[in-house]
Amino acid sequence: MEKPSKEELKEKLSDIEYAVTQENATERPFTGKYDDFYQEGIYVDIVSGEPLFSSTDKYDAGCGWPAFTKPIEKQDVVEHSDFSLGMHRVEVRSKEADSHLGHVFTDGPTDQGGLRYCINAAALRFIPVADLEKEGYGEYKPLFK
Repeated sequence: MEKPSKEELKEKLSDIEYAVTQENATERPFTGKYDDFYQEGIYVDIVSGEPLFSSTDKYDAGCGWPAFTKPIEKQDVVEHSDFSLGMHRVEVRSKEADSHLGHVFTDGPTDQGGLRYCINAAALRFIPVADLEKEGYGEYKPLFK
């Protein structure tokens, strides 16, 4: 995948999608379209379309952003130390497009590994189960059997 130019991304993405994915911004809590959203399907990087998270791993953490216990494939989400805002956090980015997604914390459900991937909805595009095949993500249908 070749990442689109800044100009192409500014045309393709909304202001908040661009700010989040390209400038490491954070959307305001409880404003993202996928915060209180529980349809079955997968969430892909809004820039590249790379599959990132499944609705089967989404839960309501009450934090104001979509929360997941794990990515679909661990290697597709890259972690970096983030010392901004005067604290240490672990930033998560998509592997292919290098989009800023959000952060991962260790306060998730302990029975599911204890992680909380706190992800900006603006970095994601949702693909419903019914559309997986037509959108080119048919290999992910078994996640929902």
